[in-house]
Amino acid sequence: MSKLLTKLAITALAGSSLLAATTLAGAQSGRPNTTSMSCGQVQSLIQQRGGVVLSTGRYTFDRYVANRNFCQHGEVTQRDYVPTRDNNRCMVWRCVNPQPWRYD
Repeated sequence: MSKLLTKLAITALAGSSLLAATTLAGAQSGRPNTTSMSCGQVQSLIQQRGGVVLSTGRYTFDRYVANRNFCQHGEVTQRDYVPTRDNNRCMVWRCVNPQPWRYD
């Protein structure tokens, strides 16, 4: 009887470890990465969603927008460039505070 309980405990532990690993892997791959997309795909994705958080490298990311309507009140759009599969400087827009020293 104790061998059966031991096997059951090991099976449950292995199953929970597998579930945790799967969940962790899914969370890491949830953000689109610009380096694996073409410039046109990145720009199209931003236009379709309006505003989207994109990975631009292994440890870097930012939120890019289609236009100022997707920025917070008081923010403006600023031209930025992200690396893509086919273009090192793909033009996109992001929101910035025009007066970063002023707090509302």
